Amino acid sequence: MRGKMLAGSVLALAMASTAARAGDPASPITVEAQKVFAASLPADDRQDFEFAEHGFLGTRADPLIKREDGQTAWDLSVYDFLKKPAPATVNPSLWRQAQLLAKNGLFQVSDRVWQVRGFDISNITFISGDTGWIIIDPLTMKETARAALELANAKLGARPVKAVIYTHSHSDHFGGVRGVVDEADVKAGKVAIVAPEGFMKEVAAENILAGNAMSRRAQYQFGVMLPPGVEGQITSGIGQNIAKGSITLIPPTITVDHTGQELTLDGVKIRFQYTPSTEAPAEMNLYFPDLRIVDMAENANVSMHNILTPRGALVRDSKAWADDLTESIRLFGDVSDTMITSHGWPRFGGAVVRAFLADHRDAYKYLHDQTVRMMNEGMTGDEIAAAIQLPPTLAKDWFNRGYYGSMSFNSRAVYQRYMGWYDGNPAHLAPQPPADAGKRYVAAMGGAAKVRAMAKDAIGKGEYAWAATLLNHAVMADDGDKEAKVLLASTYDQLGYQAENSLWRNMYLTGADELRGGVRKLPGSLTPLDMIAALDSQMIFDVLAVRLNPQKAGDARLKMIFAFPDRNERFLVEVRNGVLVAQTAKGDEKVDASLTVARPLFLDSLFRGTSLVPKIMTGEVKLEGDRAAMGRLVGWFDAFPPDFPIVTRPN
Repeated sequence: MRGKMLAGSVLALAMASTAARAGDPASPITVEAQKVFAASLPADDRQDFEFAEHGFLGTRADPLIKREDGQTAWDLSVYDFLKKPAPATVNPSLWRQAQLLAKNGLFQVSDRVWQVRGFDISNITFISGDTGWIIIDPLTMKETARAALELANAKLGARPVKAVIYTHSHSDHFGGVRGVVDEADVKAGKVAIVAPEGFMKEVAAENILAGNAMSRRAQYQFGVMLPPGVEGQITSGIGQNIAKGSITLIPPTITVDHTGQELTLDGVKIRFQYTPSTEAPAEMNLYFPDLRIVDMAENANVSMHNILTPRGALVRDSKAWADDLTESIRLFGDVSDTMITSHGWPRFGGAVVRAFLADHRDAYKYLHDQTVRMMNEGMTGDEIAAAIQLPPTLAKDWFNRGYYGSMSFNSRAVYQRYMGWYDGNPAHLAPQPPADAGKRYVAAMGGAAKVRAMAKDAIGKGEYAWAATLLNHAVMADDGDKEAKVLLASTYDQLGYQAENSLWRNMYLTGADELRGGVRKLPGSLTPLDMIAALDSQMIFDVLAVRLNPQKAGDARLKMIFAFPDRNERFLVEVRNGVLVAQTAKGDEKVDASLTVARPLFLDSLFRGTSLVPKIMTGEVKLEGDRAAMGRLVGWFDAFPPDFPIVTRPN
């Protein structure tokens, strides 16, 4: 999600249906490349399989987890095809990772700690307190979290939930909370909800303004439109995929704001490491001193993580990430016998935990330091990405391989954090739009037929990346060039099949599908109600500001008061010079009109498209002054298309 997950738009993605994929078979060149790649892997290292199977107690008898509407939220059997040997259409290293992540059910970690894995993209952890359950990270969806709790209660004996801990502000770590607790019990003080400082702000803020663009790109990143299968989606690198259910949220009642803070929840002592600006803007690690177990949240994973997610987000701080892992080693390395995380499987044994944390830290620090070193030697982001590799001592670790993030993509992110998108070359100050550049490149190469011929030659040699570059120009130059589209789709198939990185595979194969069949339609806005309620009122107007189309507004000026009596809030909204500015109203402003509305109604109108007109007519909503002003304002806003093109540009 946020990181890897979009808090506000994951539900729409998850509800999308998938159809059978019409991809090409693996080419002879890809078949041979997979064999060579497989021979380079440390296949005799089976420790991950031992750890992933450790403590297995069973899983659901019925593989289908259903929603209230009767549709399937999660199918535990959909990845059963992974039990077979790797096919030529999947990188053998990625196939191994997918096999490990597909193991589902209830697993015992220690005499008081269990995890349910494989019910969602993340893990849910159950700790037996003195009188009930302490739950860590209740998955993405209400339905899968409820199923996990039912499994734990069935296997271990029913216990009431006494506390829920959100390790960080991405929706796959809190979205299922209403599947395990009732908000009435939280409000009555029967259940504690613990989260890091800044949690609610980041839940509401991350990805809201750019949510439409990120949601569209997330379709590519997670392969949500791809059917699971040997020629389709097989994993997301740190979990299988996003469940199709209901994202929920209950605000925290206890906040962790510093390293060393301690809590005792239902008799269980927990010591926290506060780690903001790492994998998430609000995140924390947990240590259980009486159990000698450390929970590294999503700061340590079964893969290199993303410093910048392909769907888009603010660039993360790889130096802070490495520094906090150094602190984790100092705080927990010598006193931990077991490590659990929010994704993947545990690690057992003090020496194993210490070696993992040290090598994982070194990978992020190497990424940061060597990117900056090469940057200071004058290399561009693309040059660094093509050159940087982990040293063999770190690359040998399965958990440092690029199943989710990658050295190539992440080094560009480090470069971007320090230097921005511009590489210093004046020729790149004003790059042409893709369609314009495509037309000029195609013309310079002698026309579309010659470009296609050059691409076919590259494909015959297995130079798929170069073929993709050529064909991308041809498609951008002419959206009607069906032959170029077919060739580019076939090229993306082979690049996807060979990719060790799950997200790269998903993006290549999704691009191929859209070249063949166009963009599939998603449901309308399904922003979860709990997420909408988490927005602060100023952010509502920030959302409106980025929807304002200056061509529609022209040189018009307008002032309105928006009053939310249920929150005792009044905002002055002014449009001038194609800009919308909102600020707290003083009370004596001269305005064109004023709207008095309960904030939930306003949010429902803004995010669900529910008309306020009937409620204005009944007087439940008051519109005073120049009633036409409201209509003018609404007419200036754009409705963002959720299906804008990515691999094509209509001419």
